[in-house]
Amino acid sequence: MIRYLTHNQIDTQRWDNCIAQSPDGNVYCWSWYLDVVRPDWEALVENDYETVMPLAGGKKFGINYLFQPFFTQKFGVFSKNQTSEEKIEEFLNAIPEKFKFADFRIDKSYKTHTIYYTEIHRNIELSLNQKYSVLSENYNSNTRRNLTKAKKESLKIAENAEPSVIIELFRKNRGKGIKHWGDEEYDRLLKLVETAKDQGNCLVLGVQNTDNQIVAGAFFMMSHKRIVFLFSGSDESNKENHGLTFLLDHVIEKYSGTDKILDFEGSDNDGLSRFYSGFGGTTNYYYGLRFNKLNKFYKFALKILKRKKF
Repeated sequence: MIRYLTHNQIDTQRWDNCIAQSPDGNVYCWSWYLDVVRPDWEALVENDYETVMPLAGGKKFGINYLFQPFFTQKFGVFSKNQTSEEKIEEFLNAIPEKFKFADFRIDKSYKTHTIYYTEIHRNIELSLNQKYSVLSENYNSNTRRNLTKAKKESLKIAENAEPSVIIELFRKNRGKGIKHWGDEEYDRLLKLVETAKDQGNCLVLGVQNTDNQIVAGAFFMMSHKRIVFLFSGSDESNKENHGLTFLLDHVIEKYSGTDKILDFEGSDNDGLSRFYSGFGGTTNYYYGLRFNKLNKFYKFALKILKRKKF
């Protein structure tokens, strides 16, 4: 039987035990991760936590809705056994009727449902199970050229760099164009990284120039044999140093010959997709799901809702 549980009804120990054993598990669905990105997250749970599905819900203008929180690429249905498409449909059908609008993503190639509109998202992934010499041979010419330039700049990797420095790099550069991110979002990201480090699930790396200044950096979430490239920041005035190329090459070399997968995460953007593919990764797909059960009045309210930050 599938039960809908509010946040205070969830047994996080049983929840995490299911996520730990799930072949499809991902870092976004550990209870500690959800506690940061959506503190009042809810869930669907089957029997004694044999299969689970996180729900990130909110309410505005009297509308209960489901959404994908910041710093989570996708959720899904997670089981101690392999999750079938039939099981996913069971869980989707069990979502409470109170939710009138939904827009979220799942970690499965689930294509059809009578209620949901589906859209395809792409993800670049690189298996690291070969020697570095083999992996680096698969870099495209542009990546090789940029890596050569980076090495000529005598850059070096700063292990355990300060997360706040990397976040500030982003805010002062690319972050200037992201108006819907404010102090609340950046504070949440910092808390997430610190929590993940305490859990042993986060790698924080910086790139230093010859003056020992951090010119680029990134956060990688580690879970279920995946190294997820969650967030990065770089100094645009030093972009010719190609610090992120240097950093990603370092991660590939460090974990080469292991059973891990480097998950580049945000690959819907064409430019980012080309950059990530330059390291020899392959394109995989997952699905976004959306439904709208609102009447005309609430559909108008939804237009206003979409302009607000979740």
